[in-house]
Amino acid sequence: MARRKTDVEGGDTAPPSFEDALAGLEAIVEAMEHEHLTLEELVAHYEKGSTYLTRCESILQSARGRIELITLRNQNEIALDADAKSAESPGLPTPDDSPDDPDDDDNDIRLF
Repeated sequence: MARRKTDVEGGDTAPPSFEDALAGLEAIVEAMEHEHLTLEELVAHYEKGSTYLTRCESILQSARGRIELITLRNQNEIALDADAKSAESPGLPTPDDSPDDPDDDDNDIRLF
C-alpha cells in the first residue's frame, strides 16, 4: 500500500486551517524560546513559522473581506428598505386621513 506523504516530507497536502496554523506557530515560538536548538534548527523553525504566519494572515484577510461584504450588503438592504418605506408614504393624504375641521367646506367634493 502506498504511503501518503506528510507535510514534513514536502508532499502536496491541503493548507492548514487557521487554528492548525496558529497552533503550529505557537508551538514553534514555544520551542524557540525554551529549547536549546542549534542555529540550523532555529532557522528551520523560523522558516516554518513564517509559513504559518503567512497562512494565518491570509485567512484573516479573507475573513475581513467577507465581513466587510456582509456589512455592506446589510447596509444596502437597510437603505433599500428605508427607500421603499418612504416611497410608500409620499406625504399625500390617504383615504383614512380625516380632515382637521369637519365643517371645512374646502374638503367637500362639489359637483356644481
